Amino acid sequence: MADKKDLTSSRKALMQSIDNVYEMYMWMLSLLVEITEYTGIDASERANKHLPTEEDLNPNLKLLENKFINVLKENPEYVALVKKYKINWMSDPELVKAIFNALKVTPEYQAYLADPNNDLEESKTIIKYIFRKIVLKSHAVIQAFEDKFINWSVDKEVMQGMVAKTIKNFTSEDPFANKLTPISQDWDEDGKFVEDLFVFTLRNDKEYQAMIADRTKNWESERIALMDTILMKMAICELLNFPSIPVKVTINEYLDLSKDYSTPKSNSFINGILDKIMGDLKRNNVLKKTGRGLIED
Repeated sequence: MADKKDLTSSRKALMQSIDNVYEMYMWMLSLLVEITEYTGIDASERANKHLPTEEDLNPNLKLLENKFINVLKENPEYVALVKKYKINWMSDPELVKAIFNALKVTPEYQAYLADPNNDLEESKTIIKYIFRKIVLKSHAVIQAFEDKFINWSVDKEVMQGMVAKTIKNFTSEDPFANKLTPISQDWDEDGKFVEDLFVFTLRNDKEYQAMIADRTKNWESERIALMDTILMKMAICELLNFPSIPVKVTINEYLDLSKDYSTPKSNSFINGILDKIMGDLKRNNVLKKTGRGLIED
C-alpha cells in the first residue's frame, strides 16, 4: 500500500498536471489574441519609418478588428483565467512578431484582408488558419510551449482540440453568451473518477501486481514494458472498483491507451493478459457490476 503522505502528494501532482492542460489551452488562446493585436504595433512601426509608403501610412487593420478575437477578449471567463494563470506574452515579444511576419506574407492572409466581409463566422476562418497553419507549425512556438509545459508532447493534442472547439462554439457576438471549452463536460464527476482511479490503483498496487505476475509467469519481468504494467493495473482497478462501467468499455479503453502510449505489440499482449485475469475474476465471483455496468456489448 502506498504511503499516505506520498499518496496525497502524488494525487495533488496528478490534479495539477490536468490543470496544466487547461493552462496550456489558455496560453494558446492568449497567443492568438496577441498575434491579432500585433497588427497595431506593426502599423505603428511602419508609419514611423524614415520613408513610409502610402501602404505604410494606411495599413489594413482588419485583423485588429477580428470579431472572434474581440468577443473572446471580452469574455468574462477568458479575462478571469488569463488573470488566474498570469498569462503575459510580453516577455517574448519577438515570438509574436515572428508569427505575424510569417502570417502577413501568406496568400490566405492577403485574401482575408481583401475580403470586405468581417462577420463572426468569416473572422473565425482566418483564426483557424493562423492556429493550424502558422502557430502549430512554428518551431519557436513549440519551443516556447515545451519550455512552459513539461508534458507538451503528450497534452498538445488535447489542447488543440479544445482550441478548435472554442472557435467552433463561439457563435454569438455577445461576449457573455459564449463559453470556453471545459476540460470535460462534467468535471465534478470526471475529476472524482480520476482521483479515485488513481488512489485505488496505488493503494492496491501489490495485489494487482500479483494478479499480473500470476498470468505472466512465462515472461521475464524486464521484457514487459512498464507502461503495459501500469495500464493493466489501472484496468484491473477499474474492473473491480467501478461497478457502473461495463467490462468491455474498460478493456477497450486501456487497449486504446496502449496504442498511444506503449509499444506496437502492447495491444495484443495486454488484451491477452487481461482476458486471463477476467476469467480469474469471474471464477472467483469478485467481479460485481451494477446498472449500466451489466451491459455486455
